[in-house]
Amino acid sequence: MTAPNLTELSTGKPQRKRRLHPAWMVATVAFLALVGAAGFRAAPGVLMVPLQQEFGWSTTVLSLAVSINLVLFGLTAPFAAALMERFGIRTVTAIALCLIGLGSALTVFVNQSWQILLTWGVLIGLGTGSMALVFAATIANTWFSKNRGLVIGILTAGSAAGQLVFLPFIAVLAQNPGWRGASLLIAAGALAVVPLVLLWLKNSPADVGVQPYGAEEEQPTTAEVAEVADVTEGEGTATASGKVPNAAIRALQVLKRASKVRTFWALVAGFAICGATTNGLIGTHFIPSAHDHGMPETTAAGLLAVVGIFDIVGTIASGWLTDRFNPKVLLAVYYQFRGIGLLVLPVLLGSTVEPSMILFVVVYGLDWVATVPPTAAICRKVFGADGSVVFGWVFAAHQLGAAVAALLAGYIRDATGHYTYAWIGAAAMCTVAAVISATIRKDAGKKEPVPVAA
Repeated sequence: MTAPNLTELSTGKPQRKRRLHPAWMVATVAFLALVGAAGFRAAPGVLMVPLQQEFGWSTTVLSLAVSINLVLFGLTAPFAAALMERFGIRTVTAIALCLIGLGSALTVFVNQSWQILLTWGVLIGLGTGSMALVFAATIANTWFSKNRGLVIGILTAGSAAGQLVFLPFIAVLAQNPGWRGASLLIAAGALAVVPLVLLWLKNSPADVGVQPYGAEEEQPTTAEVAEVADVTEGEGTATASGKVPNAAIRALQVLKRASKVRTFWALVAGFAICGATTNGLIGTHFIPSAHDHGMPETTAAGLLAVVGIFDIVGTIASGWLTDRFNPKVLLAVYYQFRGIGLLVLPVLLGSTVEPSMILFVVVYGLDWVATVPPTAAICRKVFGADGSVVFGWVFAAHQLGAAVAALLAGYIRDATGHYTYAWIGAAAMCTVAAVISATIRKDAGKKEPVPVAA
């Protein structure tokens, strides 16, 4: 027997059974939004060489632009999670996509290095930060009561799909007609999703009179229905007093509470290394490094696109595994395999693509952001209702690690003429992350969110 939904309990009128739960439509639109927002993630590695050739800027300068982007990407994430609770997922997502489109479109007018810091760094950093992986966690936690790990895996794969969709076109356009055409493609991809978001991305199950997917079997009492209606009225999340909290205060108070928990710092350390070894190094410097070894940029871009293909498979599989196995064990395994791959990468790079390089691409792709579902699951288990915002802060560490790695690798390239030391150092950090993850202690139960001021 199927339990009545919220509308039935509050009105007493039976509702026609839906064939497809609205949560899946929301997840589909969220996936497309992440695809659109992911266009820029593929851009720096492809556009770095053409910009150097046209303007003579150093690798360090362009790496600084990427670092600013990654820092804002990370620091915006926890506030974006709170803003989604305050103003609604739909509004924040639409504004974020517009910022990405604006920043990418304005890039075509740059002629000085500070301007690329503003467009690549500030505008796109703020936009992508609001569309960070915390967005996937927010959607999963808001709309799903079961299969959350799988949903986070699918949505996280949206970022990989964005890289897969855009990267080959960006690489081709960067050569003919040029990098400006590639920038406009990224802008168009982000803006094209905005109408879908405004039309179909609902803020909460209460907006359409249903419970989260998987909660239908749990029949709520009339009092619970009234409580849910009070809390979800409007587009924000209410406090115990019924007032909608200030987003910045909520984000900062959740950080204060989380900082007292050892598990939080273990996740922060591991995810910082995760960011350093994905967005910071491979995402930003793989194509320039392959170019140093004589490999054509379009070939290197194709290899990263293959990483994107297997990232989709690996992340969805990781979500499925997270629903069934200990997430800290999964994290330890993921990080150690990534370290092994980075250790052998300097030997694999060459002017042509050998079978060993294909093997590296496949393994690294499967492992790329497979860390996200287990990390988000630990945040949800340990911090309860604050889990999405806590994951936002953990993700901020991910991007700070990426920013440091992107800048440091650029400096190493300018100082030594190659990236070898960057790859080896990253491999060692992955081993550290594996050890930290394996020793995460099992915190007891969910904790109630900290009361926040309006």
